[in-house]
Amino acid sequence: MTRASPPIGQIGDYEIKQLKIFKTVVDCGGFSAAETELNISRSTISIHISNLESRLNLILCRRGRAGFALTEEGSVVYDATIKLLGELEDFRNTINDLDAQPAGHLTVLFSDTISLDSRARIPKVFQRFAKLAPEVYLTSEVARMTEIERQVMNEEADVGFIPFHRTLEGLEYQHIYADHCFLYCSPDNPLFTLSEDELSDEIIDGFPAVYAGMKTQEIIHGHLANMNLKATAYNYESRLALLLSGKFIGFLPAHYAQPYVDRGELKAIAQDRRLYTLEIMAITKKTSTVNKVRSLFIKTLRDCYRDQ
Repeated sequence: MTRASPPIGQIGDYEIKQLKIFKTVVDCGGFSAAETELNISRSTISIHISNLESRLNLILCRRGRAGFALTEEGSVVYDATIKLLGELEDFRNTINDLDAQPAGHLTVLFSDTISLDSRARIPKVFQRFAKLAPEVYLTSEVARMTEIERQVMNEEADVGFIPFHRTLEGLEYQHIYADHCFLYCSPDNPLFTLSEDELSDEIIDGFPAVYAGMKTQEIIHGHLANMNLKATAYNYESRLALLLSGKFIGFLPAHYAQPYVDRGELKAIAQDRRLYTLEIMAITKKTSTVNKVRSLFIKTLRDCYRDQ
């Protein structure tokens, strides 16, 4: 620490709001990136941070041509902010759990197309949950797998739906369904017209391929290890666009690709050896803290799948 600061006294709603803005700026890596997340202008963000610094009598961050960086004091305040906001959320959940009618909010995150996959029955789950807990405010978003894991671990989100790719110690996993994934190409791709006998591994591995761009299960890594990886597309929709260009091959879940296969716009190649199974999981954080809203959602989820 560079200097001692006088006691700051009571912390009210306004300071909590400033701390939340400060945390978002740090999480986003700067003022510009936080504009979209906070839906306020950079100048307004700057005013809030300046006011917070004045309130705390500390310099929290450096901003300028060299970029955004936390000071030593800023790092301490950031860690304390995460702890404070977490305790406030625990308090809110505890009070909500005392009420006979579940209240508060629930954040559910989905990877890619899971939310509208008929096998997941998410609209039915939301329908039943909303009927059981009409006072709960729902937030439903799409995010990358690693971001979903991070938010669930940090209790920024309550439930996540992701393709299973690793086991993290602090998470609980519930199997939802499984995807069988095959390697696809489009009619404009020279591999489309080759017979299975002509599609040697050497030819397949030599053609430009698109993949998710992240560390995957060992079985998936084994398929990608020798391929000519020339493009990254995490979301199935953007990956599909690259496949339909005819310039790339890549893996997709059969369930997602089937409508395009039926229209002759895609074809699975080397199906006997270029395939893998991907489990879809619902993840929650392992915790001893009672959260009535989250527990009710998980029970609703299980009841829907039990009916199915």
